[in-house]
Amino acid sequence: MKLPKDILTIPHLNKLQIEEILSEAFRFKEYKGAPKARDQILEGKSIALIFEKNSLRTRVAFESAISYLGGHPIFLAGDNVLYRAKGDTSRESLGDIALNLDRLANGIAARVIKHKTLEDIAAVSKNPLINLLCDEHHPTQAIADLMTIQMHKGKIEGLKVAFIGDGNNVATSLMDACATMGVNFSIASPSGYEIPKKFREIAAQLATVSKSKSEFFNEPSKAAEGADVIYTDTYVSMGNESERKQRAAAFKNYQINAKLMGYAKKDAIFMHCLPAHREEEVAGDVIDGKWSVVFDQAECRLHVAKALLYLLYR
Repeated sequence: MKLPKDILTIPHLNKLQIEEILSEAFRFKEYKGAPKARDQILEGKSIALIFEKNSLRTRVAFESAISYLGGHPIFLAGDNVLYRAKGDTSRESLGDIALNLDRLANGIAARVIKHKTLEDIAAVSKNPLINLLCDEHHPTQAIADLMTIQMHKGKIEGLKVAFIGDGNNVATSLMDACATMGVNFSIASPSGYEIPKKFREIAAQLATVSKSKSEFFNEPSKAAEGADVIYTDTYVSMGNESERKQRAAAFKNYQINAKLMGYAKKDAIFMHCLPAHREEEVAGDVIDGKWSVVFDQAECRLHVAKALLYLLYR
């Protein structure tokens, strides 16, 4: 099934498309040694990687995936490219940047501060654009999360995923992915840190189709009750450093520890998109213990990157 030109949010994809991405990701994971010749789909092609924010897993996953598929990754630090987005009107507009990259590369994958930056590029560029993270969404992470769950649970549909923490970009895309794929989703966030209403409404529509449900709480134990997966993220994401003290106070009762894991099913797994801060959002004996699959989750970023690129360019 053909994917849309641009992968900007999970709701841009339907269930069959996500299933195909996952199928290809598992195929790439199972490779041992050299890739098959037909998978050199990016031979002779370059992909521009624009990063306004620092990255470990996303950058390495996509640079490795592009190279694995025979292509050439071109890393562009956001400070050197997107001055216009930061108010420096002496530099090129986003439209001109996109038109230049259309001539100089075969696609763009971008980790940006504002979602509108992606929308402005996509409106002009004729080549594929992949959202590698913005302030509102993190779709490639959510697909890797689904792959991780399937690896450890053998299925996705009908499970319950509980997110404990900030209703941020990771939580939003995970909610969308669950709603699309028939996974029950619950989240517990402090008042004022919930997933925005506009995104909840989109997920509710998706959940109606997949016959799943999304639930929203302030109490962590209520969200965690009977969950197959417990998930969290850092309380202080890049760009929120000035809020560290107030966030630490707001999230002090939201740590994932053995007691909270006890509300989930006995065979529940623990997930974290990383980087993690032990003894803050998660206790060390959880992230380093029997529940944790966080490094499998990190590896899945690579296989999903390969799958997305393969399907976009085949």
